[in-house]
Amino acid sequence: MTTMTITIERTPRTVQLGTATLQTEELSVSLPFARKPCDLSELGGGTPSKVLVTETREMTTTEFDEFAANLLRSRPWLNGRGGTTREGTLCVEVCAPGRPYLYINPEGGDYARYVARLG
Repeated sequence: MTTMTITIERTPRTVQLGTATLQTEELSVSLPFARKPCDLSELGGGTPSKVLVTETREMTTTEFDEFAANLLRSRPWLNGRGGTTREGTLCVEVCAPGRPYLYINPEGGDYARYVARLG
């Protein structure tokens, strides 16, 4: 098995949301978001969008696999997060050792409404 390392540059960005100011990190690549995917097999396609990471959620491989197998399940930690702005898509980054990075935009809901994958 060959291991590949991908380095994605991140640029700090300040996003204005009404009267609130949000600190994000913009990825150097745009990613396509799938709408309401059930699991990882349904990711891909769509028009690429700029990704603005608002927070990172690190998981164990077991937690990640359970999350990725049922993306539509309610997750309290996603509630009220995400959204879109002129600058890009506000996302929660989800990562685990040996797994792809996921970028979740719940659009204020409590499940993975829009999901992009890196790796």
